[in-house]
Amino acid sequence: MRIGQLAEAVGATTKTLRFYEERGLLPPAQRTPSGYRDYTPDAAARVEFIHRGQAAGLTLAQIRQIIDVRDRGQAPCEHVRDLLDARLADIDHQLQQLTTLRATIAELRQQATRPAPESCPPGQICRYL
Repeated sequence: MRIGQLAEAVGATTKTLRFYEERGLLPPAQRTPSGYRDYTPDAAARVEFIHRGQAAGLTLAQIRQIIDVRDRGQAPCEHVRDLLDARLADIDHQLQQLTTLRATIAELRQQATRPAPESCPPGQICRYL
């Protein structure tokens, strides 16, 4: 299948597919006699896998690691589990930081409930921040 057909089938752009190929996420496509890329049917499954990995928050480098393990003939299950564990830990940390940030902003907002511009010294931009 030509690059445009693959792009349409997987909801990507041709530029994205070329990028994936350059980065080793997609194996190089065969070329037609006129030089067009001609992808095998399994290329669509691989691009869909890449998209699922990105949706899970994995980087393209991490996705490439998984693909490399599979391409060596091994099941990448343990590697994927470890990556997902790390991703969950990252998300938990981000949630903790967001909770702290929200509490800080809520406190600042509470202090700004009754603004009194006349009591704000001219040398101070805003007493609430």
